[in-house]
Amino acid sequence: MIKLTFPFLAVTGLLLFCAFVPAKPKFKVYIIGDSTASIKLKKHYPETGWGMPFADFFMADVVVDNRAQNGRSTKSFLAENRWASVMDSLQEGDYVLIQFGHNDEVPTKKNATTPTEFQQNLKRFVNDTRSRKAIPVLITPVARRSFDESGKFVDTHAAYSLLVKAVAKEQKVPLIDLNTKSIALLEKAGPEQSAYFFNHLQPGEHPNYPDGKVDNTHFNELGARAVAQIVLQEIRNLQLDLAKYIVGSK
Repeated sequence: MIKLTFPFLAVTGLLLFCAFVPAKPKFKVYIIGDSTASIKLKKHYPETGWGMPFADFFMADVVVDNRAQNGRSTKSFLAENRWASVMDSLQEGDYVLIQFGHNDEVPTKKNATTPTEFQQNLKRFVNDTRSRKAIPVLITPVARRSFDESGKFVDTHAAYSLLVKAVAKEQKVPLIDLNTKSIALLEKAGPEQSAYFFNHLQPGEHPNYPDGKVDNTHFNELGARAVAQIVLQEIRNLQLDLAKYIVGSK
């Protein structure tokens, strides 16, 4: 019989432990933005931010850190030190996906921004990200479901989407035109079928919304997944290094 000594057992145990310790991620992908991308509390389900299914499409080498928050504009994201928190942990080679506009563009909101302020804040996100040798990606605001009486789509984000595009061009930042791509998705579905992407519920259909819900801004799980797929495809189209880490990519 072979006699197992303590040193042998200790070394063997250490090797087995190391074999099961997960490898350190190569980098992180931060999402900063508003409620259309954010992680939702269970009490808000089936409302779903596109950043939630997006995180499931990456290999173990990548961690998606979704910092998007309901109701935030570029102004409030900065004022509440949410951006400072990202900067505290941002590392070389990380990505920052930047999608704002929904709250910036509404002048009646306290955290609204003027076009000039909006662009200044976007530039700050870009320059700060680059100062850490990380990679910024600008994203135009995802479309709301909005059709007129004739069934024609109404683009509610046209002005602030143009502002994002202008910053991307000036600063030479990769751009995902999510507004245009999501409009195409909703137009293809049409005025009636497009409702299936959003948090539309009949009274009694879901315990979180006993009186029902008609929300043309926030997605359900189906809509969030559809938008996440758009963002993933645009990452591939931009040929970002990040694309190599999407599950199923070659």
